[in-house]
Amino acid sequence: MKAMKNIFAGKWSIIVVGLIIGVIASLLQKFGNPPNMGVCVACFERDIAGALGLHRVAVVQYMRPEIIGFVLGSMIAAYAFREFRPRMGSAPIVRFVLGVFAMIGGLVFLGCPWRALLRLAGGDGNAILGILGLTLGIWIGILFLKKGYNLGRTQATHTAAGWMLPLIMFGFLILLLVFPAIEGEARSGVLFYSTAGPGSMKAPLLISLAAGLLIGFLAQRSRFCTMGAVRDLILFRQTHLLLGALALLAAAFITNLIVGQFNPGFTGQPVAHNLHFWNVAGMTLAGLAFALAGGCPGRQLFLSGEGDGDAAVFVLGMIAGAAISHNFGLASSPAGIGPYGAQAVAIGLAVCLFIGFSMRKRIA
Repeated sequence: MKAMKNIFAGKWSIIVVGLIIGVIASLLQKFGNPPNMGVCVACFERDIAGALGLHRVAVVQYMRPEIIGFVLGSMIAAYAFREFRPRMGSAPIVRFVLGVFAMIGGLVFLGCPWRALLRLAGGDGNAILGILGLTLGIWIGILFLKKGYNLGRTQATHTAAGWMLPLIMFGFLILLLVFPAIEGEARSGVLFYSTAGPGSMKAPLLISLAAGLLIGFLAQRSRFCTMGAVRDLILFRQTHLLLGALALLAAAFITNLIVGQFNPGFTGQPVAHNLHFWNVAGMTLAGLAFALAGGCPGRQLFLSGEGDGDAAVFVLGMIAGAAISHNFGLASSPAGIGPYGAQAVAIGLAVCLFIGFSMRKRIA
């Protein structure tokens, strides 16, 4: 087992994982996923919220197998390498709120950090603004970390508690299998399905699930995290995680060129808008929320597969945030930001700053 562990150690492992994720994400687009959205945690969790009927925006409703695979793949890896450690108890309500505002910020930009890289790899220049905003938000979060910001310690808990989110995801998979999409129908049993728009664009179920399981397994082993890449570079001058993110970008870019999915420009990009200020502002909010919560949305899914109940609460917060965003007109569309998106970003930044200032411990 030690020999196997060594395979995943060091900078080359994170680079290989980034390359694999980048290739898979681009190929998932080729197989049917939305353009520049082969793997987007925020967008796919939004689609899951729609599939459950938590919002009724008809064009973004689908039980995405990739998200299910992320959690279950991570859980398989954690058990295989004896790293499944059920724990929770570190300010769960705060993590839920951070998850809500992380999603709101992401849906103002129209993507998570993973999609920002994939949008850039597909030629979308607006992603540059999103990445700048993400970096700014993480930098603000680092300032709080330096001043003693801390959500407290987690505690070991019952094994069953660590199983909760994986079991929820397994339940989602059962629902997807029992109530599959019916051509031209907006509902199948208890699930809602998009018949048009990005929610209707999907790779075959088995391919999507297998891709999610593989990414979940590899990311759990390598600790892949886009937020951590920026945080570690600024805070510790370490490039380990950054190399993985750059590898993802490079692999997706090259794959897009090969399969004809690279379309450079700022206008007319798929599922995107070119309101530069709000691209920056939305991802600033998301980046700050990720930094305060301790991980990007992908990393939170992988941690929940390891039994981290606090990460699971953040994930549920993001799903709730997706429902709030679409039910109250906060989310953007290719036409621009939602009617109340600007107010939501302002409130979200205020709440995150309050959390950052109020949850600090004095450093002796």
